[in-house]
Amino acid sequence: MSALFNLLEKIKTNPGLYLGIASISNLRMFILGYRFSRSELGITNTETESDFYKNFQTWLQNRLSIHTVNAWDKIILLTCIDEKAAFDYFFQLLDEFIQRDKSQDIEPNLAEPSSKNSQKAA
Repeated sequence: MSALFNLLEKIKTNPGLYLGIASISNLRMFILGYRFSRSELGITNTETESDFYKNFQTWLQNRLSIHTVNAWDKIILLTCIDEKAAFDYFFQLLDEFIQRDKSQDIEPNLAEPSSKNSQKAA
């Protein structure tokens, strides 16, 4: 397991220690800071971390059938009553994401047909 996912397990168990409160928005900001600090230190992401950073947003949009420019925390928050519920739902979704069949992943630019392809088909 990667350092990121080990840390997320600790945050899931004791969010107050790391985030102040159990909040999906605070969690995303924490992850962004964590990613930035590792980059600044020249620490290479593991394959699973790179997969999360690259594919979670697209996977989530397809999973929830919500296509928007909003970040993943806001997408999850759209489906929940509050920050705490979204925080809890994130970990459920993360488990699904980790266990997904990667062969079913859709490249972001292939998720919706371009206008050129649509015009050719017509």
